[in-house]
Amino acid sequence: MSDLYDRMFRDARVLGCFSAVAHVQAMLDVEAALAEAVAEVGLIPATAATTIRAVAKAEHFDLEILRDESVKSGNLAIPLVEQLTNLVASTDPNAACFVHWGATSQDIIDTSLVLQLRASLPIVIQHLDRGVAAALQHARRHIDTPMPGRTWLQHATPITFGLKAAGWADALDRVRTNLRTALQAASVLQFGGAAGTAAALGTSGPNVARAMGTRLSLAVPDLPWHAHRDRLAHVSVALGLVAGTLGKVGRDLGALAQTEVGEAHEGRGGGSSTMPNKRNPRGAAVALAASIRIPGLVSTVLAAMPQEHERGLGGWQAEWETIPEIVQLTAGSSRAIAEALEALVVDPERMAANLLLSGGLAMAEAVSMALAEHLGRREAHSLVDAACRKAQESRRPLADVLKDEAAVAPHLTPLDIDRLLAPAGYLGAARAFVDRVLLRLSPNSDHHA
Repeated sequence: MSDLYDRMFRDARVLGCFSAVAHVQAMLDVEAALAEAVAEVGLIPATAATTIRAVAKAEHFDLEILRDESVKSGNLAIPLVEQLTNLVASTDPNAACFVHWGATSQDIIDTSLVLQLRASLPIVIQHLDRGVAAALQHARRHIDTPMPGRTWLQHATPITFGLKAAGWADALDRVRTNLRTALQAASVLQFGGAAGTAAALGTSGPNVARAMGTRLSLAVPDLPWHAHRDRLAHVSVALGLVAGTLGKVGRDLGALAQTEVGEAHEGRGGGSSTMPNKRNPRGAAVALAASIRIPGLVSTVLAAMPQEHERGLGGWQAEWETIPEIVQLTAGSSRAIAEALEALVVDPERMAANLLLSGGLAMAEAVSMALAEHLGRREAHSLVDAACRKAQESRRPLADVLKDEAAVAPHLTPLDIDRLLAPAGYLGAARAFVDRVLLRLSPNSDHHA
């Protein structure tokens, strides 16, 4: 049942990175690199390494046997090594003696996961690149488009849609940068043998590790990290931050698309099985669903960090499905938001109309600040607050109430009041803030175009 939702909540390319075949192939790539490394330092014949490399292809392996045998053995590496040994033996019985030389199961499983992260996370980053670019385009186009600001889901002072879109771009850029950093930190080899000393290789363990790192294009840490899971936890937390940020964008998109708001909608929104009029924010829904699911998965990875001694019991195993699930859901969310932002339809006229819904109440701060120059902040605030309550109770525009206030007349003319209550005149530094983001994230473009 669950795989029916894969294309909705995940990304096809990332799914491919974590397919059964891809998982097995990543483990076999590590086994082949191991064989070549131990051959390079003279511990096994070079011909054996050549044979192992030639046989280490996922298409040669029976995945059902791997699934069944992993139940008995407790991990996937043991039956995989068994099959690899048998396949090598069918070609070169002597070479079969040197399969998995000096390694332990966790070396293969951890390093294969690192390879899968290296293949999959750049796809997530590509989707974030798209999201940032689309948000910047909206920020550039709508740098001076006024709309209601909203705090606690109520109208606040006006902002611009450019400012909102620049905020999305800025936040997505931050989590994108953080994810790149986490991936780089995690792109390290795991190789230490049974208890992290590589004792089976005598004193050659560090040399074998360096040779493996070269072949796999992975950094080689100072020592094995079997029970130290901070690098993988860093990746998981970074993905959690990505998912949360995408969820925030999705929350905004969903709120903007509400019928009563109608200020923007996904150009490729979803429909309804019964209501022909519906244009549902499907990208926002995918991102919000991921932002709800992923924190629990991230907490699983964090909870699994305190592992026992040199190799963990249970904590390590808890990561096997959890980390790939975090990656896949984040990939689906990043794809969905990128598509939603690229196709987003913005309605400046509806934004302008919504600015007038409060009858000028959202602009009360502008009047209060102008009066404060004459009356002081406290008295001015009290005066305008009373005027706002009167406007609400009488259902009159705030401008009319203020123009009737004897305490206002000595300081503000009717024209002053109309000017202060015009949303476009109270945008503060919105344009400057947007300019900063545009300059930093698209420095080579004419961002005022």
